[in-house]
Amino acid sequence: MKEVVGAGELAGWLGVSSQSIAAFANDGKVVRISRGKYDLQASVQTYTRHLREVAAMRGGEAQILDLNQERARLAREQADGQELKNRQLRKELVLAADVEREWSDILRGVRAGILAVTSRVRAAVGLTPEQAIEIDAELRRVLTELGNDQDNEGGGAEGADTAAADAA
Repeated sequence: MKEVVGAGELAGWLGVSSQSIAAFANDGKVVRISRGKYDLQASVQTYTRHLREVAAMRGGEAQILDLNQERARLAREQADGQELKNRQLRKELVLAADVEREWSDILRGVRAGILAVTSRVRAAVGLTPEQAIEIDAELRRVLTELGNDQDNEGGGAEGADTAAADAA
């Protein structure tokens, strides 16, 4: 004989809220006999079958999604996101794109200044056109090396000392 129970009692047997029972009935996870009445044995069997299927798809009971943990994780992520926004509003953080744009502007100015050296030196000391071309070519070569060499291998102080020693 079927034991008929109400939603509250079935919820107690399954360890869920009474509100979940109606949703479970709509999803076929419990057996509803009539409005607010459920077959206890059939519902427990149907619900446990559902849980086994869920566990099999997720790799076992240890992997069943814990809604409270997921809510806590979401709350932490939202709090972290809000903290970042607040720090940005307080000017404690800047966007990487803004930093990159600022440094690009600075480096363009440095490049323009270095490329202007040849014409200034030529006018100041009276370099020949060939000497000016050679200095300009060397400055452009160094700028190109610096722009292409992220690690700056072979450059820096050691490179300058070697060049000075070679010239001597």
